[in-house]
Amino acid sequence: MLVLARKKGQSIMIGGDIKIVVAEVTGETVRLGIEAPPRLEIFREEIYRLLQEENTQAVTGIEEARRLLKKGGKKNT
Repeated sequence: MLVLARKKGQSIMIGGDIKIVVAEVTGETVRLGIEAPPRLEIFREEIYRLLQEENTQAVTGIEEARRLLKKGGKKNT
């Protein structure tokens, strides 16, 4: 992990098209501004992990439904 010290108004660049700016520092809270191409999805980590978990559950549910349909289809023939 790269750790950088930045002050309010300073920024870092990731590649040539992502800019992260320190917008505000209040106590232990840092507000960041992110400039990135619209094609990139940006999430807070806890939201990203929740989306991953929901996607995994959805895929598992679809696979289970397919398995049950196959079982049911064999019984009806």
